[in-house]
Amino acid sequence: MVEPMDAPAPRSNGPTARAVFLDRDGTLIEDIPYLNEPQRVRLLPRVAASLRTLKAHGFKLVLTSNQSGIGRGLISRDAAEAVHERFVELLANEGVELDGVFYCPHQPGAACSCRKPQPGMILEAAAVLDIRLADSFMVGNAASDVEAGLRAGCRTIFVGDADGGAAAPDLRVATLADAVPFLLAA
Repeated sequence: MVEPMDAPAPRSNGPTARAVFLDRDGTLIEDIPYLNEPQRVRLLPRVAASLRTLKAHGFKLVLTSNQSGIGRGLISRDAAEAVHERFVELLANEGVELDGVFYCPHQPGAACSCRKPQPGMILEAAAVLDIRLADSFMVGNAASDVEAGLRAGCRTIFVGDADGGAAAPDLRVATLADAVPFLLAA
């Protein structure tokens, strides 16, 4: 089950926007396993500027994040919400507002359609936010991010220096900022 957070009501006039779907941990913030302390949330370098640029060029910004610590009982829903609120606060302080936020709280092996590499969060976000998937991108630091984007019909960008697994992204970059020129040229 997808748990939309802060998502507006769907429109009925069909997909009209393009989006950048973004993984959170390791893509936008420092990757701290099972992060449950809001004070430890740190934006990665140049993330806010990159997101402002994408937004200014008409992209919707949509967070899609696996948070299995909730399903595993390692993070309470309250702690996860506090981390999310701190993340949103840090972005707001930098002039960035996300258009949608979707988390999957399930642990690996759960029979859900939202946990990446399944495309459920992306498909739900696209329906709610009127997003044209073929004109959109999934950006993340794991093979499951790339696979989810491919399954949803998006182009994909792998961020980081790992090999990214079996899925072949459209682009590999070290940071989100490195992907911005590619996104703007698309």
